[in-house]
Amino acid sequence: MVIPSAAMDGVENLGQSMVKLLQSTGFAQSVDSTPFPFANYIMLVVAFVLFYLAIARGFEPLLLVPIAFGVMLANIPGAYEELSKTPVEEPMQAGGLFYYLSMGVNYVIYPPLIFLAIGAMTDFGPLIANPKSLIMGAGAQLGIFVTLFAGYFIFGNDTQLASAVAIIGGADGPTAIYVATQMGEAAEGGHLSAIAIAAYSYMALIPAIQPPIMKLLTTKQERCIRMKQMRSVPKREKIIFPIVVVVLCGLFLPSSLPLLGMLMLGNLLKESGVTGRLADTASNGLCNVVTILLGTCVGFKATASMFLTATTLGIILLGLTAFAFGTVGGVLIAKFMNLFLKEKINPLIGSAGVSAVPMAARVSQKIGQQYVPDNYLLMHAMGPNVAGVIGSAVAAGVLIAFFA
Repeated sequence: MVIPSAAMDGVENLGQSMVKLLQSTGFAQSVDSTPFPFANYIMLVVAFVLFYLAIARGFEPLLLVPIAFGVMLANIPGAYEELSKTPVEEPMQAGGLFYYLSMGVNYVIYPPLIFLAIGAMTDFGPLIANPKSLIMGAGAQLGIFVTLFAGYFIFGNDTQLASAVAIIGGADGPTAIYVATQMGEAAEGGHLSAIAIAAYSYMALIPAIQPPIMKLLTTKQERCIRMKQMRSVPKREKIIFPIVVVVLCGLFLPSSLPLLGMLMLGNLLKESGVTGRLADTASNGLCNVVTILLGTCVGFKATASMFLTATTLGIILLGLTAFAFGTVGGVLIAKFMNLFLKEKINPLIGSAGVSAVPMAARVSQKIGQQYVPDNYLLMHAMGPNVAGVIGSAVAAGVLIAFFA
């Protein structure tokens, strides 16, 4: 029996198609993954760990779930190329999904929008009622500048990478992403995802990291200090405050305005009393959408070839150093202020000078009540906490002005 040549060609073409299909599977491409075979699967384990921390343990789930999902997408063999492919002109071809979504990170659009939402959700009243909180917020930026000098030597005099890692000490994820992007770490081969994951992981671990440091640096007598109830802040002051901050910071440090300006705009929308719909949109719908996009895009940059390096280990260790020294700076500056104040400050609220709002303030409250159950420090701690948000934005502006 003679098999027609057309049938033979069909069988041969089918065989070639099957081989091509098998070669395109993730299993086949795992062998060729960088920096070593099957490295992608290690990153998938990292994604699963982040899922566990976010879902099972409740650590910053609103950010860690999208970040973990982005890490997972980026490290399924073959998926990264498909999702991030660059469009070409001839023939006309659409780019990959994350080619477009990542524009919001690459062109630093998402972090200022997050600050807009934070401003619309935050009450600056405790800071206005107690302006001394600004000093504690400034003191908590100690971690940024200590780590900047350490990173300069560890990363081989790379001031841009050192700056991007140092800003983790501000305990503010969007600020860390913003500075890292401005320093070129969002580009191919950059370390944006490692910086962002470290920043958000340490923010989530505030209840574990800060208490030992707070107890080590304070006496039992200091932890028991009661603070008087703060004055009620008039509406007029709350409206004037964001306008004055923008004008003054803009005149002295224009590079801080992309973050600080959006923060104050959000707060003005909240406090003006005539833009309730806009404040509600900024603090809810806009915040949720940008959070999803920002987290997923940052996670998508965590490919095995970028993440599984010695530099990433250095980033994680220095990030912890920055965070710890931020807490140290806030507590010590509060203790120093007590040398000159008649009405003493409970130094525990100084630790809230890192800008993780309101988690750091809650930690101050919790530790204080372990020693005096009816001592309510939360609103007092919100002053340094809000000051820390402003301080981290100003510190970001300084780093960008010097090194970007």
